Order: sequence, then C-alpha cells, then structure tokens
Amino acid sequence: MSDGLDLRDRPPANEEARDSDTPRVIGSAYTKPDRFYRGTASGAGIITLVLLVLIGTFLLIRAWPALSSQGFGFLTNTAWHPEQDPPVFGIAAVLYWTIVIAFIAMLIAVPMSILAALALTEYAPMRLRKPLTSLVDLLAAIPSLIYGLWGLFFLQEKLVPLAEWISSFFGWIPIFAVEGDQFTQSSFMAGVVVALMVLPVTTSVMREVFSQAPPGEKEAALALGSTRWGMIRTVVLPFGRGGIIGGSMLGLGRALGETIAVALIISPIFEINLNWLHTGSNSVASLIALRFGEANESALAALMAAGLSLFVLTLVVNMIASRIVSRSRSGSGVEL
Repeated sequence: MSDGLDLRDRPPANEEARDSDTPRVIGSAYTKPDRFYRGTASGAGIITLVLLVLIGTFLLIRAWPALSSQGFGFLTNTAWHPEQDPPVFGIAAVLYWTIVIAFIAMLIAVPMSILAALALTEYAPMRLRKPLTSLVDLLAAIPSLIYGLWGLFFLQEKLVPLAEWISSFFGWIPIFAVEGDQFTQSSFMAGVVVALMVLPVTTSVMREVFSQAPPGEKEAALALGSTRWGMIRTVVLPFGRGGIIGGSMLGLGRALGETIAVALIISPIFEINLNWLHTGSNSVASLIALRFGEANESALAALMAAGLSLFVLTLVVNMIASRIVSRSRSGSGVEL
C-alpha cells in the first residue's frame, strides 16, 4: 500500500469480533487509606468474634462442674440450693421470670417507641426534631441504678393503684389474679421500669429507619389525596417493618440482661406461677448479682452456668435481630 501499512499485520476480523464481545473487567486499585480502613474493619470484626468465643468458652469451662452434676435437670429444676450436699439447683424458675419481665417490658416499650419515632420523624416541627432526638438519646445514658432507685422509691407506689385496678377487673385471668394487697416488688413493677430503660434504644433504631422512608413515595401518597396517617400507614410503616422488628429485638436483648434495676425492685422467688402482678419475681442477671459475693465453689459454678444460659439466650436474640433487619427493605441503613 502507499502508506507502507501491511494488511498482514492487522489481526483477523474474527479476533476483533471476539475481543469486542468479551466483557471488560472493571476494577479499582486499593489506595493506602482504603487498605487501612479495610484492614481495620476486618480486624475489628475478627476481634469481636474472638472475644465472643473466649467469653463463651470461659463460661462453659467454669460452668461445666455444675452442668455435669445436674445434667438436663439444670434446665427443668426450679429450686436453687447449690450449697447443699448434694447440690440441687436449676434455672427453670429464674429463666421463666426473666422472660416474663422482658415480655412485659417489650409489651409496653414497643408501642411507645413506634409512636415516639413517628412523632419525631413525621409530626414534630423541624426546629424541634434535633433537640427532641437528643433528649431521647440522652435517656439511654442514665445509669440503670438511677432507674432502679426511681422505680423503687417513686414509681412503684404510683403503679400500685393501676395494678389493683387491673386485678379487680381482670382478676379472672390467672396472670392478673392477686390475693390480698401484695402488689409491690412484682414482675409487673420490674417490667415497667425495664420498659423505660429500653425505650431510648428501640426508639432510636425505629426513628432512624422511619427517617429513611422514600420521600418520593411519601409525596406521591399525599398527592393522591392520602392523609398524613394514611401516608404513614401505607409507606412509612411498611418500609420500617424491619427496623421495628430489629429495634424490638435489640430492646429485648437489653431487657433480658438488665441487672441492678431489677435486683432493686423484685423480691426473689424460686417457683413458677402465673401471678405476674403478685409480689415475687426473679431474673438470671439479678440472681448472679445478689448471690455472687457469698458464693462458695459449688455456688459459683452454678452462677456461671446461669450466666452461660443468659449469654446464649441474648446472643441468639441479637443474631435473630440482625438477620431480620438485614433482610428487610429498610435494613441496609441500620446498624445493630
């Protein structure tokens, strides 16, 4: 050719077509900050897993003498006499009252959290949202000891008339039946205090999820003639379903492990009954706190076994919460 280009140097046409059909691999090189952040995040995750394994292993080793001596009876026995010879103890009654207190707390906290989160994200004026949000978050910083003292000396006597009213009208239901006037130091009193303690946690998670509801869908609902409540019911609440469940599960994990506030309010018992308004209750965390100082070797192993059961229960609850939130539509923006 005149320009000196040899056509034999060009690749065949079929190779050009094959190269054009091959998708290009698009990638990005990690910079030093990217590698540092990736290594830090991975290291933090590994350290967290290692700590969980170490804690679980420690509890299992220390609790093994108690678990081996009681066998399956540790989960079914209601008595607690680890200092006897032979020792007789079980976690059934304590675990039952732990779940009852947490259930009462969540029965109160979840509806209040949903209403508070909706008020902060949909109804509160813009100039008040930030200070009100900070106020709700500040409630989580109050020590549990303060909640316990407040519930013991102030709130409990205010709740007695309510408990009496519930028992008088609904006493035909076993959980509300009370003989005499023994309404203080009950699971109901402890549950109300724990509900106030978990309220900031559940509200914060739900508020964060509700605030991420798609603005376009909200505006479309209002443009089609929906009321504000109709928009919340059809857009915000369905979008935030994962946050509601996840926040509730996180609050449940906090309620199951609450210690000092419950220990100050309840009157410990080691039996299973359905009288939730009656004096007498218990919890795994408060049992450990109240018995640890005077425990001998056998009792200490029993307390470690109780702690292991609470550790497993709380871990399962939080894993379920993370799973539910991550699979929900709104879960991508929530950190548990």
